Amino acid sequence: MRAIAAHLSNYLCKRRPTINLQSRNFSSYSGKDELSIEQEGERKVGWLLKALFLATAGAAGYHVFPYMGDNLMQQSVSLLRIKDPLFKRMGASRLTRFAIDDERRIKILEMGGAEELLNMLSTAKDDRTRKAALEALSALSQSDKVLASLHSAGALSIIKSAPNSHEDADVEKFKLSLMKRFQDLRYDLSS
Repeated sequence: MRAIAAHLSNYLCKRRPTINLQSRNFSSYSGKDELSIEQEGERKVGWLLKALFLATAGAAGYHVFPYMGDNLMQQSVSLLRIKDPLFKRMGASRLTRFAIDDERRIKILEMGGAEELLNMLSTAKDDRTRKAALEALSALSQSDKVLASLHSAGALSIIKSAPNSHEDADVEKFKLSLMKRFQDLRYDLSS
């Protein structure tokens, strides 16, 4: 009996070989994961380098843009000479954005922009073209020298003769702003 009991206990309570716990893989981390993490890191670094390049190019362009200003102003004045109202509006809106200080306003005057804007206003067939011309003239009129030149070019009669818009209140607003500017500098409004 003892022999049978020994065999049975040996059979039932067999010692299993010890398992090396350090070699067991308890995580889902594998070589494939390492490769995908590396690719994701490279992609993020790539985007960082692209963003850095774009920021550098934008900063360089921002510093170079003022040197191109005279050429762009000349192109804008040239757009006013084209017969298509769309190009005239584009030129007028560009001149409005350029007329931020007296130096640039006088530069636009010297290039013939003020006279072209007056021609644009007098020949405008639609409200959007009139509005763009009046807005640009209003921006240019912030300089006393430009305003004197506009007065001598007959701007008052052209501005008064521009029809009012029933759809766009800005046309009337720019007309009144220009008339007030002429009145503030004591120009004769009856001409």
